[in-house]
Amino acid sequence: MSGRARREEAVDVVWSGDWVAERLGVALEGDGELHELLGLALRRNPKRAHLLVSNVLGKHVPQKPSVVYGAGYGLGERVRALLGAEEARRAVVLGYAETATGLGHAVADGLRDAPYLHSTRRPVAGVAQAGGFEEAHSHATSHLLLPEDPELLAGGAEASTLVLVDDEFSTGNTVLNTIRALHETHPRERYVIVALVDMRSPADRDRLTAFAAEIGARVDLVTRSSGTVTLPEGVLERGQALVADQEAEQAGRADEAVAGVAPAPAPVTRVALDWPTAVPDGGRHGFTPAHRAVLEAALPGMAERIAGALDSDVRRVLVLGFEELMYAPLRLGTALEAAMGSGAEIRYSTTTRSPVLAVDDPGYAIRTRLVFPAHDDPADGPGDRYAYNVAGAGFDAVVAVLDSTADTPELHAPDGLLARLAAHTGQVLLAVVPSYTPTPVQEPAVLPEPLRGPDFSSYAPEDVGWLLQDLSDTELEAPTEEREEAIQSGGAHYAESLPVEYQPSAEYQALFTAALDASAARIARAVGTVTETVLAERGPRPVLVSLARAGTPVGVLMRHWARHRHGLDLPHYALSIVRGRGIDATALRWLAAHHDPADVVFVDGWTGKGAITRELAAAIEEFEASGGPGGSAGPAGFDPEIAVLADPGGCVRTYGTREDFLIPSACLNSTVSGLISRTVLRADLVGPDDFHGAKFYRELAGSDVSGDFLAAVTARFDEVADQVDAETKELLAADRAPTWEGWAAVERISEEYGIHDVNLVKPGVGETTRVLLRRVPWKILAKRGAGTDLTHIRLLAEQRGVPVEEVDDLPYSCVGLIHPRFTRGATGADGKAVQGA
Repeated sequence: MSGRARREEAVDVVWSGDWVAERLGVALEGDGELHELLGLALRRNPKRAHLLVSNVLGKHVPQKPSVVYGAGYGLGERVRALLGAEEARRAVVLGYAETATGLGHAVADGLRDAPYLHSTRRPVAGVAQAGGFEEAHSHATSHLLLPEDPELLAGGAEASTLVLVDDEFSTGNTVLNTIRALHETHPRERYVIVALVDMRSPADRDRLTAFAAEIGARVDLVTRSSGTVTLPEGVLERGQALVADQEAEQAGRADEAVAGVAPAPAPVTRVALDWPTAVPDGGRHGFTPAHRAVLEAALPGMAERIAGALDSDVRRVLVLGFEELMYAPLRLGTALEAAMGSGAEIRYSTTTRSPVLAVDDPGYAIRTRLVFPAHDDPADGPGDRYAYNVAGAGFDAVVAVLDSTADTPELHAPDGLLARLAAHTGQVLLAVVPSYTPTPVQEPAVLPEPLRGPDFSSYAPEDVGWLLQDLSDTELEAPTEEREEAIQSGGAHYAESLPVEYQPSAEYQALFTAALDASAARIARAVGTVTETVLAERGPRPVLVSLARAGTPVGVLMRHWARHRHGLDLPHYALSIVRGRGIDATALRWLAAHHDPADVVFVDGWTGKGAITRELAAAIEEFEASGGPGGSAGPAGFDPEIAVLADPGGCVRTYGTREDFLIPSACLNSTVSGLISRTVLRADLVGPDDFHGAKFYRELAGSDVSGDFLAAVTARFDEVADQVDAETKELLAADRAPTWEGWAAVERISEEYGIHDVNLVKPGVGETTRVLLRRVPWKILAKRGAGTDLTHIRLLAEQRGVPVEEVDDLPYSCVGLIHPRFTRGATGADGKAVQGA
């Protein structure tokens, strides 16, 4: 090997901790990735001379934004896997100021649905302190907790898991101080500690175990890498002496430097970000999934504005954040990477209040430093601030991202940050994010939580969360004829009461069993096709939200398909929508607080004439226009499109089939839907901040076939898999625009039969079944030649004395007509329709 080759090989393997290790004997030992993640530097600190310098944190070492964000996001995904999807949705993530504010936020993103808060050293007028703690080895110790929502850190027996995020886990002192302080006022049963590296000694590991036992809580640890730091005796004193010698030597070199002609400083240009209104600049006061959804949608546009302000020849760009403001510039950096593509090299780091020695040596982690005065009027008084590894790094441009509190005359002074940056790059852009000012919470601090089986419904708890309140102890049932008269006379809305639950005869129950056996494979195909379409167009992890109650069995089956075929654990909820009164806005607020609204896919069983399709679109439009979950905070971003098993009416784009066939779950009521009633909306029972109501018919458990229905269909998944793949591929390439053919047919039938009210015309097998089970039917229109799909319809019609009329040119298999202008005088005493009425 030549001498040059040996020199090049040596450069390749230089570790950015060699300089400190060789001079002080500090040893860093651990898994194979540890030296790639960490370097070493020295600082003036009476408690700890050495500093572990992360290469993926984005604080001291400029790094690709996607690498920094990916490091935190990946840890968040691991926490989500540890907790399980349901507990992860309830978790609260707490990051540490200042170095871990961006890391913690990325971890919260990785959990996907968790709110985020970070500690701060900036007091904010008018915001009450919810807690605080000390960081033992830091140069600036006081951490404040200033959540806008005081309930965010609430503890107790039902408290969610608290996830604490720091860049490194060295002794555990900071985390123990935090948990101890919070546990005294907000006790909880579980904590998860997250760090990029675990560098504890065996004694520190034992101490954490003992502490968890002492407070009676479970404490888990999730890290990317682990190791130990070996510090020889006297290292603190020798480190301090080495820092003093280096600083004196550097000062001497500066005094001896010959003054030359300084290059003209780079121009400083302010770029307007158009940061989304009411989205916080970070997690100082809390950051919710709803905030995240709005920010994600706005990031590409902001990145394009930054890219458009850069000079055309700029290729190497640093996005520089500001102390605790790490997440906003990080996400702007990831968006800028996407906007500028592979032709540009984007890096990210932030300024800091931490004083660190700079040594221009490849074996040292901090090569250069810029010093400038603080410019945000800090509570602890004026002082120097630093930007590391920026000078001499060859950046064509620097994008300085600050919050408006820090956009002060000191920032623009001749010795301020912008001037320091301008001396070392060709262009400086200043992007200012508005500092978030908390406002009083307009909605309830704590929204209701979903109900789950077995306490509410016979479905497994993981299969569906019901965004409903339990009205099981309320008398809501009324005779069918009384309900019909009240509904048609305008005296009551159909959602203000419940029909008496239909109890099927042995003959009808046998018919259901036979129908299920005959149609299970066809249903499985439709389930698979609609699920694969949703995953292809709304994936990769949609949140299924079924319209209770007909949509709920379909949502559960879609969840089972995703798990069976792809190993996906999709969240699934059921909420209420009421024709004429809209959707449950409290349920939408809950969804927006726990999920990205853009991921929500509404699910229903089938379309009739499309009334609910239109109702949902209008309700979502109204909810978004009102400002979404936060009133004036901007729209949430829900997509009103419905995914259905069957779309015979041609009302939607996402469906399993457009055939009008028998779906056995339509044959019965609660006994095939987890023993849950249809939903109830009545002013004396449902307040403005309550979920809509429903009943759990526990007493019908002996007749419950909800599990049988699921088992029969899921058993056919493998059998239909190839057909599903082919049909999905064909559907994705097809024109699936709604035709609204069914609505036109309903309008024609309404006029032809003298009804003059489309609400009394119920097309399709499912809707016709509902007419016969819940309403006062007038007559049934059956498509001539329709086969076994209508066997149960004919049986129910016979039992209720309702005529079945065979007709041609019907786009549905059948249509149920509710008795027009109904009064009890228009029917017999038993509720059977009077012929000729």
